[in-house]
Amino acid sequence: MLRRLFLIAILSLRLAAQNAAPPPAAPESRTEAQANQPVKAYTLPPEQLQKAIDYARARNWLHFIGVAWGIAVLLLILAGRLAPRLRTWAEGVSGVRFLQAFLFAPLLLGAIDVAALPLELWEHHLSLEYQQSVQGWGSWFWDWTKGELLEFFLAGFLVWLFYGAIRRSPRRWWFYFWLMAVPIVIFLIFIAPVVIEPLFFQYQPLAAQQPALVAAIQKVTERGGLEIPPERMFEMKASEKLKSLNADVEGLGASKRVVVWDTTIQKMTTNQILFVFGHEMGHYVLGHVRITVALVCGLLLVFLYLGYRSAHWMLRRWGGRWSIRGMDDMASLPLMLLALAVFGFLSEPALNSYSRMQEHDADIYGLEVIHGLVPDAPQAAAAAFQILGEVSLSDPNPNGFVKFWLYDHPAVSDRVRFAAEYDPWSAGKQPKYVK
Repeated sequence: MLRRLFLIAILSLRLAAQNAAPPPAAPESRTEAQANQPVKAYTLPPEQLQKAIDYARARNWLHFIGVAWGIAVLLLILAGRLAPRLRTWAEGVSGVRFLQAFLFAPLLLGAIDVAALPLELWEHHLSLEYQQSVQGWGSWFWDWTKGELLEFFLAGFLVWLFYGAIRRSPRRWWFYFWLMAVPIVIFLIFIAPVVIEPLFFQYQPLAAQQPALVAAIQKVTERGGLEIPPERMFEMKASEKLKSLNADVEGLGASKRVVVWDTTIQKMTTNQILFVFGHEMGHYVLGHVRITVALVCGLLLVFLYLGYRSAHWMLRRWGGRWSIRGMDDMASLPLMLLALAVFGFLSEPALNSYSRMQEHDADIYGLEVIHGLVPDAPQAAAAAFQILGEVSLSDPNPNGFVKFWLYDHPAVSDRVRFAAEYDPWSAGKQPKYVK
């Protein structure tokens, strides 16, 4: 959840590709008896284990290569003076700065995205090779095109605001643009579930598709003292494109909702789904969305200030060589994108560490809120994580550095072990969240 909100914030400067991991492969559906087998540790059969290791290695390399590739593309754009050429062309077409921004930004960002396309194609190829996706190439390209069109629309508006702030306050623009960006970030998070995400997936009221599941979920919400009306529960048709299992909390305020993917309903028992729901309910109750939005906005301010300092430093050293007239020149945009790429990469361990803390707390809440409602709640949770690991081809023994840098959730092996052993009640201790 943290990474999604953080990316939406960075989207306020550049609507980049969403940080969605390649969709995981689904195993054969389990019977109720298989699902009730005791689970103490996360394991995979030898053939699937090797696939999980190979897939994890490929994805990890792809991430770090993607960062290096993105930085190299921006450096090439600067060295080749592409941005000044596009700026000069936009200024020649119109003297209105608003129109100039809508001409310049889509062309520059489109060039960057086309340069990054080979890696995105390889990512989808991996998802198909490892049977992680059922989405054909035509559908994939259509989704990519819709993402580009959304990016172009937002980018033109943001670039216009960005350089307007620089011209009005050359030394404090980073703060004034932040003041304008924060409501935009919040607005994007608010509308994403009802405007943006339905462009890529179909949503249906959960009560219409799974009335018995909704009735069971309502018992969990009553247990936690929280009212989540059925009209805020949705089923997402993930199976049309993905084989992954998931549920999440989306939106803010009136747009806040709990979404359960149809693949989760297909592969898990009701008791396991109730734990998954309890985990997502924990994000609600523990205020993770609110806290994360505040954190993201704070980080955005820090990144803008660091971008301000580093962009001016680069301009003093290489501005003339790159044909950039100054910070108020739209051709300086690659400098800011370069700074954001570097600082965003360096912040990944801290952001992911915080996200892992949130997810662990939500695991605790999920275990506690279904205690007494689900027979042997620890086993239901451990079995749910076992299925999730099998489906996502999660590596049972990930490298410590990889976990530190890339994992925004605890490793599945750690989550299975914790779920199977968490039982404060039998030890006479108070649960942490649900009394």
